[in-house]
Amino acid sequence: MFEVTVQAGFSSGHYLRNYQGKCENPHGHNYRVLVTLIGEQLDEAGLLLDFKLLKQVLRPTVEYLDHQMINDLEPFTTLNPSAENLARYFFEKTATQLHDMTSGRVRVKDCTLYETDTSFARYYEPEAGK
Repeated sequence: MFEVTVQAGFSSGHYLRNYQGKCENPHGHNYRVLVTLIGEQLDEAGLLLDFKLLKQVLRPTVEYLDHQMINDLEPFTTLNPSAENLARYFFEKTATQLHDMTSGRVRVKDCTLYETDTSFARYYEPEAGK
């Protein structure tokens, strides 16, 4: 089994609904997202997926969120923009594009989203890493 991981960063604001504490107020983070792919077979160049290509796959999602108030963007107008939900959002966006791009040869294993240098959330689907 092969794995590759890339990292991207963005800065955004958010606030948490149904939360009591400082995070219920608008505030910002310098987020960092790591996306790990998994697959059993390499392509003809000996790559699971070119790092450059994976960064291109992530770019639209990163640009959508960068320097925005996340609560103002779909699906986060109703979905709480927690680190957990943002990790799942990146997982789903990346998984859809990769499936189409690689005909299922490459899958997303997990997405890890750092809100700070010491606090992160990870999302994965057990069947995705098989």
